[in-house]
Amino acid sequence: MRDFAAIDFETANNERSSVCSVGVVIVRNGEIVDSFYSLIQPEPNYYSYWCSQVHGLGCADTDNAPVFPKVWAQIEPLIEGLPLVAHNKPFDEGCLKAVFHVYQMDYPDYKFYDTLSASRRKLRHLPNHQLHTVAAACGYQLERHHHALADAEACAWIARELL
Repeated sequence: MRDFAAIDFETANNERSSVCSVGVVIVRNGEIVDSFYSLIQPEPNYYSYWCSQVHGLGCADTDNAPVFPKVWAQIEPLIEGLPLVAHNKPFDEGCLKAVFHVYQMDYPDYKFYDTLSASRRKLRHLPNHQLHTVAAACGYQLERHHHALADAEACAWIARELL
């Protein structure tokens, strides 16, 4: 696959609709050509302790951030016509569908591919298939794990190698 958009969401709490940041990396002809990152005011707008421990974000970071529809209006033209790729597709696709539902937006039925399942098939020798482990096996050093843009970039590297 040579043209796609790698996407990663972080959530504020256990609700899939509570996306609080998004990272998108655009790949065309096998090369990274663009990227996008934004904080998002989550819905529902509260942070669980455990989610904040994972990504380091809290209310102070997103209280003045745009709501999802405003952020998606910037992403939509970037990803037009491209399949989406995520590491653990059920999570990121679930977030996208949930937040579209919360804001009563028409979901365009994006085509999603999963680098996690691809890594389990093609890199069976790895001790685990976490994003940082698979990224390293594909030649990418993930330095800011759980930052949505860094994770999307790692996913893009993996997708270029495995999909």
